[in-house]
Amino acid sequence: MSELLFLSHPSYFTIPSWQDENGLVVAGITTKNGGVSQAPLESFNQALHVHDNPVDVIANRRLLAEQLAFPLETWVIGQQTHGTGIKRVNQQDMGAGAYSQETAVTGVDGLITDVKHVLLAAHYADCTPLFFYDPEGERIGIAHAGWKGTVKGMAREMVHAFQEAGTDVENVRVAIGPAISARHYHVDRNVVDQVADHFRGHVVSQVSETHYQLDLKSLNKLYCLEAGVPEDRIEMTSLCTYEQSDLFYSHRRDDGGTGRMLGFIGMSR
Repeated sequence: MSELLFLSHPSYFTIPSWQDENGLVVAGITTKNGGVSQAPLESFNQALHVHDNPVDVIANRRLLAEQLAFPLETWVIGQQTHGTGIKRVNQQDMGAGAYSQETAVTGVDGLITDVKHVLLAAHYADCTPLFFYDPEGERIGIAHAGWKGTVKGMAREMVHAFQEAGTDVENVRVAIGPAISARHYHVDRNVVDQVADHFRGHVVSQVSETHYQLDLKSLNKLYCLEAGVPEDRIEMTSLCTYEQSDLFYSHRRDDGGTGRMLGFIGMSR
């Protein structure tokens, strides 16, 4: 199986299989490279809610906006509460969270839209990026799924939101982006107990009396399958944010003192 993502530029990966289909969708995730942020957040930090100079963050965002041909004024970013809230975005939401954390869409970890020339975006540094695309209905979505959002079924809720918006589940395409891999994601029994019983044996491995490994990417895939998305329409990267320190920020690897990548998806026409 070929890799989901392609390093289209030193500063970001894209999902070429979606772009090649009809040229409509631009989707991917940034790396940590190619920006102006200073240590320890060097250099392409995209988040305003970490301890970075806001001027540098906006400069990084402007660089990405120019590279993607989506002006910063068209971006929409959610607040991200580690829940399963989802917002259906329209033209009136353009610019939300682009220049200020205070203007981000509140109370959501998922965004969907069928509006052209809007860039939906979310931040990551080990949590799972989820991208959604309905090529028939020309509808897109992005979600942030940490362990809490994952075990609560964020992936499933996004599929349901697409269906409520008019998408046939058979047409939903899903891409699961770089997150911390199971081998580096050790959790305790409290977390494991919140994984659905029928999924636990597929995504949890016990490594000691009190510690377990949890496969967040695979758990999100299982939720998509449960929601009815055909397996051949779900793609998943092998890239690990913890292991690949040359490419990604990692909250766990860097003990919380790290920047954020930006996942993005937009329709260009």
